[in-house]
Amino acid sequence: MTVDQDYVIATYLVHGNLKFHKKAEEIAVGLTVGTWTDLPATKKEQMIPHLGKVIEVKVLNPDSNGIPKALLIIGYPVVNMNPDIPSILTTVFGKLSMDGQIKLIDLHLPDSLLSQFPGPRFGIDGIRRLLGVHDRPLLMSIFKQCIGLPLHELEREYQNQINGQVDLVKDDEIFLRDDYAPVLKRIEAFEKCNKRQEEKNGKKVLYAVNLTGPVTLLVEQAKQLSKAGASCLLLNVAPYGFDVLHRISADPDVNIPIIAHPAFTGAFYQSPYYGLSAQLLLGKLMRLSGADIVLYPSPYGSVAMPKDVALDIAKQLQCPNHIHRPAFPTPSAGIHPGLVPALYRDFGENTIINAGGGIHGHPQGTSAGGKAFIDAIQAAVSGLSLEKAAENAPELRSAIQKWGAL
Repeated sequence: MTVDQDYVIATYLVHGNLKFHKKAEEIAVGLTVGTWTDLPATKKEQMIPHLGKVIEVKVLNPDSNGIPKALLIIGYPVVNMNPDIPSILTTVFGKLSMDGQIKLIDLHLPDSLLSQFPGPRFGIDGIRRLLGVHDRPLLMSIFKQCIGLPLHELEREYQNQINGQVDLVKDDEIFLRDDYAPVLKRIEAFEKCNKRQEEKNGKKVLYAVNLTGPVTLLVEQAKQLSKAGASCLLLNVAPYGFDVLHRISADPDVNIPIIAHPAFTGAFYQSPYYGLSAQLLLGKLMRLSGADIVLYPSPYGSVAMPKDVALDIAKQLQCPNHIHRPAFPTPSAGIHPGLVPALYRDFGENTIINAGGGIHGHPQGTSAGGKAFIDAIQAAVSGLSLEKAAENAPELRSAIQKWGAL
């Protein structure tokens, strides 16, 4: 769609026995100037620059239950909003989100507005440069045993993960209270592990520490963690807010990659009738606000997402954009080595394979779990079947025996 440089263009999916053209006109006026037909001519002239406009109404075939539906495409003047996600979402979907079966599918922003958002600071190429890995999907491990454990146990578990040759290790998103392993001590201990690993075999690793606390302090907290030597941040974006991600990414003192976790986003995208589309929420808005890496459900795992939606999120994160760098898509949840060929086939080289139980649950332990994934990735990149690769890779063979292969 060609974006009018004076408008943010919103696309809605509407269900119901409605007069769709009339509904679109009501939205365009109601979410901008409020009323139009009863205004005097002088007032209309004054309000014209702020009036929304109907771009297009596409009446679709009824859904499987016979309910009529349509796409309403409406433009909102840029002069009505500030350059931040809360302002834009309030304008295009604030009170409208409560007005029946209507879902915000997409947003197109003009370059004048796009350029005021940070986008990924590192993106795909920057993270590859940090890790020195350029020819395969990356592998990330999740700290699944974290709550209630003392630092020395976490440090041992961290070492087991990086011994498995993973590229990144991230905190679990629910690691919110760090009474037993304070965040600054974790960073110090784990980054020492990373340094020893690099000195030993040249292997670089990023540790994504979970960023938590009062929302008013998160930017300062991110600065402190970066200054303390953290190599990556993890943020639960939906609970804390897109503008928090925006401000952290844009801050020059937070010069490390940011991973966006999808926690709580299902409350917004799961319904076919309400909320926001997953492509917009987990794709376009995450990238726009500054996420370098975005986690979301894969089409194959334990919280499976429709394949076309998962692929479209990856497209939104990576599509050419002369303003923002592409971000790493990370289809997740229930991933094991037997799924690697499908992930590589569908999402390509520029993806991150993210696993928790698929690494820690390996019959020979965590390090073997990481090695099984690395062998599976190398097989996929080389065009070998998992079965063939497993002939000379006992860790991969054990993984396939336990979880099978897609």
